[in-house]
Amino acid sequence: MEPLIGEWFQSKFKGLTEPQAYAVPIIHARKNVLVSSPTGSGKTLTAFLSIINELYAKQLRGELEDRIYCLYVSPLKALANDINRNLEEPLHELTARAQKEGRLEPLIRVGVRSGDTSAQERQRQVRHPPHIFITTPESIAIILSTPKFREHFANVEWVILDEIHEVCSSKRGSLLSICLERLREQTGRDFVRIGLSATIAPIEEEAKFLAGYENGKVRDMHIVEVDTRKDLDLAVLCPVRDMTAVPMEVANARMYDLLSKLIDEHRTTLIFTNTRSGTEHVSFRLKERGVEDLEAHHGSLSKVTRLEVEQKLKDGQLKAAVSSTSLELGIDIGYIDLVVQIGSPKSVAKGLQRIGRAGHAYGDTAVGRMIAFEPWDLMECATLAKAAYDARIDRVDIPSNPLDVLAQALVAMSLEKRWDVDEAFELVRRSHTFHDLTKKDFLAVLDYLSSRNPDIKVFAKIWFDEEEGRIGKKKGTRMIYYTNVGTIPEEGTYHVFSERGSPLGELSEKFVEYLSPSDIFVLGGRTYQFVRARGTSVYVKDASGRRPTVPSWTGEMLPRSFDLSIAVGEFRRDLAAKIAKDGEKAAKEWLREEYRVDEGSAQSLTSYVQEQEALIPSLPTDRQVLLEGYLDVKGNRNVIFHFPFGRRVNDALSRAFAF
Repeated sequence: MEPLIGEWFQSKFKGLTEPQAYAVPIIHARKNVLVSSPTGSGKTLTAFLSIINELYAKQLRGELEDRIYCLYVSPLKALANDINRNLEEPLHELTARAQKEGRLEPLIRVGVRSGDTSAQERQRQVRHPPHIFITTPESIAIILSTPKFREHFANVEWVILDEIHEVCSSKRGSLLSICLERLREQTGRDFVRIGLSATIAPIEEEAKFLAGYENGKVRDMHIVEVDTRKDLDLAVLCPVRDMTAVPMEVANARMYDLLSKLIDEHRTTLIFTNTRSGTEHVSFRLKERGVEDLEAHHGSLSKVTRLEVEQKLKDGQLKAAVSSTSLELGIDIGYIDLVVQIGSPKSVAKGLQRIGRAGHAYGDTAVGRMIAFEPWDLMECATLAKAAYDARIDRVDIPSNPLDVLAQALVAMSLEKRWDVDEAFELVRRSHTFHDLTKKDFLAVLDYLSSRNPDIKVFAKIWFDEEEGRIGKKKGTRMIYYTNVGTIPEEGTYHVFSERGSPLGELSEKFVEYLSPSDIFVLGGRTYQFVRARGTSVYVKDASGRRPTVPSWTGEMLPRSFDLSIAVGEFRRDLAAKIAKDGEKAAKEWLREEYRVDEGSAQSLTSYVQEQEALIPSLPTDRQVLLEGYLDVKGNRNVIFHFPFGRRVNDALSRAFAF
């Protein structure tokens, strides 16, 4: 390590953490590595320490060129901005140390490209590319097809995929996987692949996703898995003594009493909901109850607002913050002594990720409380709490051959050049997601995109010459791709501005359509009155203290993981058996000891199961399903299928039934 870098590290840290001690030498040796370790173990510095050292060494030798050396891909805009801040800080410190000691100052530039990046900044990056380039999966998919910027990637040496567990099991990950292989094709050589992940199982599948394939075999990938789980202080709370005996509205109101009490008892509380609209609702209701120094944080707020909230948290200026998903990953938000999860987070891994934000420092105890105000949700929370203590993590399920993603990738590739069909096929199959793709399916997608399929007529985006085995773009394809890239379900959005023109955030198109000039809504936990809409802009004025209508967004509901669904079914079966064998009192004691629930939760769960069994002898469990028939008001017979296996299974069954 260069003396300047080594001395700076020793002045800042006591030594290498366990993940760093294993992974830094591997990265320094230019070998691929996947690092899996808990929150607060220094994964980000693990990735960047060797890279900063090598870039500074290049500068000392006069070899640091005006190009991108390191590509960092983050699943969240907020995390990308946070990494940028956390890289700028050590670079400034290194510069100050160099100035003080009369050494050569580091000239390493860092830049961010995401949906928040202004057009002016994007043009500046084209003219003077940063050495370390931070972006998101969607942005990299666009950039790889942008002629003016693509050339800056020609000599990329390192690619870092942060929070890889967040994307590998979704179609965002499928698109990113192909982007890695497109980048490999454009560079003409291998680059070092670095993956940073929370605990996941099986980690070998995640490693294959990161590595990809070369000549039909998985590329070499070192795995650094440090099993230093945080000590957990996790409990499930019920806001009432028995939620089966009170209306949901009462339980909901008591929940806010409980939340206010928890916030008062702790220095800084981070509250997670599962939706952005839920974040708005909770933050507004808490402010109504007099909770001060509280802010909302989610992806539909303006960049300025999000950064302000993050900085306030980091500086200890907030008593509480409410978020959906935007603060669950590795953003540096300072010390959080309590995390509250409202409702089930739908997977054990996500629950541990969120609760791990408490006691963020390495070795701290993670203190978390899950609050439910409906019996079925309480059952999920109890099951998840036990699974978290037992370290039973949901298995990662990487999509296989999603043809809609393949269609996007082929359109993107056509923007680069004219391709030989076999060459394009081999590139796609280097991606782990598509490594077993058949030539038949590949050609079917080409037929679809070129409008050669007589059964599915669409506007052709590419041309396909079957005789010569060549494909290429058609006129107008570039704009179609740029405006439709990505796999996140989108709804038309309007940008919200104050009367003075300050950006506040975004609202859904459907919501704006129903707004009238006197309507009040919540954004960022504050109330605003709608004034007017012009184009895709909404102008508002402050409406503090007035009753709101909370905005809604699409694509928010989290699917329950299959593994957690099976565990919930098993829990329902075990609880029913426990009540039948040992009685209600023993069952409640068992729940408190084994599932970390409070007295109200134990009473609610036993009452819930007993009431269900009184009406229906057979409960839906992991071993049996329930079919319930009824007549509606028109005399039509309807059937409800109670399959306790999660939304993905239910979606598949509903499609099969409809077919």
